[in-house]
Amino acid sequence: MDQASDYLIVRKEALAKTVSRFTIRAPRVAAKARAGQFVMLRAREDGERIPVTLADWDAKAGTVTIIVQAVGKTTSLINALPQGGRFLTVAGPLGIPVDARRYGTVACVGGGVGIAEVYPIAKALQAEGNRVLCVLGARTQELLILEQEMRALCPETFIVTDDGSYGEKGLVTDALARVHERGERLDAVFVIGPIPMMRAVAEQTRPWGTPTFASLNPVMVDATGMCGGCRVEVGGRSKFACVDGPLFDAHQVNFMLLQLRAAAYRGQEKDSFEQWKKESGHACRLNDPS
Repeated sequence: MDQASDYLIVRKEALAKTVSRFTIRAPRVAAKARAGQFVMLRAREDGERIPVTLADWDAKAGTVTIIVQAVGKTTSLINALPQGGRFLTVAGPLGIPVDARRYGTVACVGGGVGIAEVYPIAKALQAEGNRVLCVLGARTQELLILEQEMRALCPETFIVTDDGSYGEKGLVTDALARVHERGERLDAVFVIGPIPMMRAVAEQTRPWGTPTFASLNPVMVDATGMCGGCRVEVGGRSKFACVDGPLFDAHQVNFMLLQLRAAAYRGQEKDSFEQWKKESGHACRLNDPS
């Protein structure tokens, strides 16, 4: 872990509505970071810790990059931090890095803010000589992120939106189906995004016999494997996303159980968020970079 004097927000950018990109000074994290890993963030002393995937890093500059979407109280508090401010803690890098070896032709599928998480994986796979295809999905055009960065990595990029406001109207599975229907072999698929999307991709690729990996982000508290909060079921056995993952064989993941566990505290999270908005009045400043 870095010293408490670090964690300066060197740069903050608004990527989309409620989505911010932070470049943070964290030299010890940056020196060890690898694709697929994450950090545990805390915005203030009385705040909860949340896991956020490392979207990028620069060991020479001593910085790491994260992308956060404000969906509740804690992520809203984080996105309210200004450029020049500081995080209280940035602990990491945590988790097992992606197995970035030579597969052949690989599809990297990102949905929503999951695009930020699949981006470093696509970079690592391309660096190993893989042909990387990108499939990016979002509810609407204004929520699509990192399009240019992904296009720079991938010889072919598919964009789909739920409402058809950009790219093609449909789902990420529609784009994967077109690749399969034209007779192209996919040697591996990496998918990160909402649980229903990851489950759909896993079921799609299962009959194809394509190795498929999903990054899981269940409730996480200590990120050391001791609390058991991030327990998931993979291949009929309990695993902990923080120390055994976050990437797992998607064909072995019990997505139904994962969905139930992810929703376990949704009511409390909603109540906490609504109370915070009433008391703070910060909600309108989430993406203010000043």
